[in-house]
Amino acid sequence: MTKQVLDTNGKALGEITLAKEVFGVEPNLHVMHLALRRQLNNARQGSTSAKTRAEVSGGGKKPWKQKGTGRARAGSLRSPLFAGGGVVFGPKPRSFEINMPQKARKLALKSALSAREENIIVVKDFSAITEPKTKLMAGIIKSLELSGKILVIADTSADENKNLSLASGNIPSVKLLLPSNLNVKDLLEADFVVMTEKAVNDITERLQ
Repeated sequence: MTKQVLDTNGKALGEITLAKEVFGVEPNLHVMHLALRRQLNNARQGSTSAKTRAEVSGGGKKPWKQKGTGRARAGSLRSPLFAGGGVVFGPKPRSFEINMPQKARKLALKSALSAREENIIVVKDFSAITEPKTKLMAGIIKSLELSGKILVIADTSADENKNLSLASGNIPSVKLLLPSNLNVKDLLEADFVVMTEKAVNDITERLQ
């Protein structure tokens, strides 16, 4: 499997071979679904909380005497029966974390990459962005004829990509990821996936 390596003007510079074991596997929908569920669940804070009658302040005094009032007996105004009282079986902080074997996580990533293979565009690097200006990134998007949601995978710490993060920050349709942060959700949501040549090699090395 080969892909053309383009410069940021859309001109072909050469070809790169995509490893069939990473970019050409039969997509496993079940494993991708599990990986997506894991990612969404692990992103949940799980910090919602409601106070029980023991945690609500006040209510220490018996509101009225036990007998003779004609009303039902009550021991505290912080009972769940009263406004301002505690909550019965309310939510408490919890973890929604789901574990998944490393082999399954790798298979999910390879399945997502293989499913989006036709929409992957490989560029040499982003050295053409010589200044941290949005218009330079917008020009690249136009030159590469990209539209919709665009996922850019590049090492922003490299000198040739040092202005990429600031240049793309103000474009809502562009999401920037490090190769090490590649995930199933972003791959499946993107209309186009733009990778640098180095990012392709890093991902291949990690997933093979």
